Amino acid sequence: MSEQKELERLNAARLQACGDTPARERLTRLFDEGTFVELDAFAAQTGSGVLTGYGEVDGATVFAFSQNVCAEGGAVGKAQAAKIVRLYDLAVKTGAPVLGIYDSKGGAIGEGNEILKAYADILEKANNLSGVVPQVSLVLGVCGGVAAMAACAADFVIMSKEAELFLVPPSTAEGGKDLGTAKAAQAAGTAQIVAEDEAAAIDAARRLLSMLPENNLSGTAMFEFAPPADTSVLSGILDRLDDTSKCDIVKAIADEGTFLLLSNNFGQGAHTALCSIGGYTVGMVGTGGVLDHNGAARIARFVSVCDSFQIPVVTLINTQGVAPSGADELSGAVRDMARLGHVYAEATTPKIAVITGKAIGSAYVALAQADLTLAWPGAVVSAMPVSAAVAFLKGSEITSEHPREAVEAEYAANEASAFAAAENGLVQDVIAPADTREALIRALDMLSSKRVSRLPKKHSNLPM
Repeated sequence: MSEQKELERLNAARLQACGDTPARERLTRLFDEGTFVELDAFAAQTGSGVLTGYGEVDGATVFAFSQNVCAEGGAVGKAQAAKIVRLYDLAVKTGAPVLGIYDSKGGAIGEGNEILKAYADILEKANNLSGVVPQVSLVLGVCGGVAAMAACAADFVIMSKEAELFLVPPSTAEGGKDLGTAKAAQAAGTAQIVAEDEAAAIDAARRLLSMLPENNLSGTAMFEFAPPADTSVLSGILDRLDDTSKCDIVKAIADEGTFLLLSNNFGQGAHTALCSIGGYTVGMVGTGGVLDHNGAARIARFVSVCDSFQIPVVTLINTQGVAPSGADELSGAVRDMARLGHVYAEATTPKIAVITGKAIGSAYVALAQADLTLAWPGAVVSAMPVSAAVAFLKGSEITSEHPREAVEAEYAANEASAFAAAENGLVQDVIAPADTREALIRALDMLSSKRVSRLPKKHSNLPM
């Protein structure tokens, strides 16, 4: 065969292998225009159930794979797993993030038990890479069984509203009509973002990736920024703190247009988001009211991911602590609060706490483990709820002329105030709400060179 005919044959094969499919269209939308490079494009017969490649997202290299539902339903077998494993190996060598797009009927049943090895290889690579480069899963179709385990091994899971994510097929499980839906995954804390449709989900993945560092050794990323356009929510906020949305408070502090809410609708009293402050990507944690065990788990997971990639954590504290619920105790409140304290203690990324309202007992102990702790003037810091402290310590001062309410107000204003906490070394500074953004920017600048060495060990053990 002549050289010219061989080139024509290869070009024809390439055109056939690179035909338009939903998988390729999704990757094209994910990457910056004209940057997608497909890998293993000629594996049409043995690995066409998944497309792999790399490209750029806002100018930074990202590796991605996309299950091709048009090829045998996107079934995963040895060949498909081999392509994904090679992609992970390249990510290890280059230190670039990995994104997986899931839409498949499941394993290639015709391969028998060999599909177990295929999935095991993918899970091994994903978990070994955890904490080294950011990993994002984008669920845009069906993702069930072991594939769901692989998807949830990522740092972040994004789903389109109509996608399905489950371990056991909903048709064979008991528990209600919402099983396997994106709504259920969000309520369980499995999906950090649920988008209205496929295009919005891909756009959310692009935005998320653009806020994350390339790997765990990258320096702190800096972005161009503009101050928040509207800070009016901070004016007079001390009089209406409990009635003000945590999202609105963060938006009034963060750089304009950078707020990205994560894990919404999971966990009472907890709030997690990414944003930038003064150009620094920051993990924002907020609390309000009381924390249930899911709220503690939500915060712990988020702080752990931020710590993996040296993303500073800013915690806005306004909580009385754990929800006084027997059901919550039985669901694991002690375990999850212990994990929360463990994660904050272990994190070596810059940590800043701002006590905006109440920081009572275990809530202060778990959440205020920071390099710098600030407080708003109306903050209350106490070893126990004010009412309980007064009952134990000030009962003799309660009289008909000096009722309990007055004694509690005096205790909160004096012995449990932000200034009393500052005198006792529990708070390093008391700042006005309007000065919070500037104080955080100064603190982030100061902590940008933070370095911590831990005792030598294989890994810490999470409280079980």
